[in-house]
Amino acid sequence: MTNVEPEPAVAAELFGDRIELARKFADALAHHGEERGLIGPLELPRLWTRHIVNCALAAPLLRPGRVGDVGSGGGLPGLVLAIARPDVDFTLIEPMERRVTWLNEQVAALGLGNVEVLRARAEEAPRYTFDQVTARAVSALRKLVPITAPLLRLGGELVLLKGAGAQAEIDAAAKELRKHRVHDVEVLVLGEGLLAEVTRVIRATVN
Repeated sequence: MTNVEPEPAVAAELFGDRIELARKFADALAHHGEERGLIGPLELPRLWTRHIVNCALAAPLLRPGRVGDVGSGGGLPGLVLAIARPDVDFTLIEPMERRVTWLNEQVAALGLGNVEVLRARAEEAPRYTFDQVTARAVSALRKLVPITAPLLRLGGELVLLKGAGAQAEIDAAAKELRKHRVHDVEVLVLGEGLLAEVTRVIRATVN
C-alpha cells in the first residue's frame, strides 16, 4: 500500500524485541482498518506516528498488574500497549460487536497471552477491578471520569491519552473529579524531540 507511512526509527526503540508484533499489527490496520471502520481514510499516511507510536509512548507509564482499556475500538491504545508491555494484563472493553471481532482476531494473530476482550460498555464492566485504566479518543474528560474512575481499585490510576486541550478538559471536569475522588491530576507530555506530534496523557489517582 503506497500511501502507508513508513515506520519511523523511534518505533524500534519503543517496542524493542516486540517490534515485529507491532509491525504485524500496523500492517493489519493498514490493510483492513478502513474497510472495517476502524480508522479513517486519511489516517494511513500517519498510521505510525499519530497512532501506533502515539500509543506506545504511554507504555512506560504502566505497571505490572491489571489494566482496563475503555473503548478499545481498533486496538488503540489497548493492543499497542499490550504488545509493548507483555508483563501487564489487559482487558479491552469495547461494546461494538464488529470491533470486538477484530480485537479477538488480532489477539489470536499476534499471540497475545496477556489480553482478554470484554464486549461491554464501560458502565457494565466489573468495578473496583483494575490497577490502571486507559482510554484514547473516547470522550471529554468530564464524561470519561464517571465511567472510568469506578473501574479502579482504591489507589488505582487513570492513564488517559488526550489531545492539545488536555488541561482545558481537566478544568472543565472539576466537578466530576471531586465527585469521583480523583486526585493528583497532571498532564504529561511524551515524545518531545522524538516526533513532531507529542503524546499528552492525563494521569490521576483515584482514592
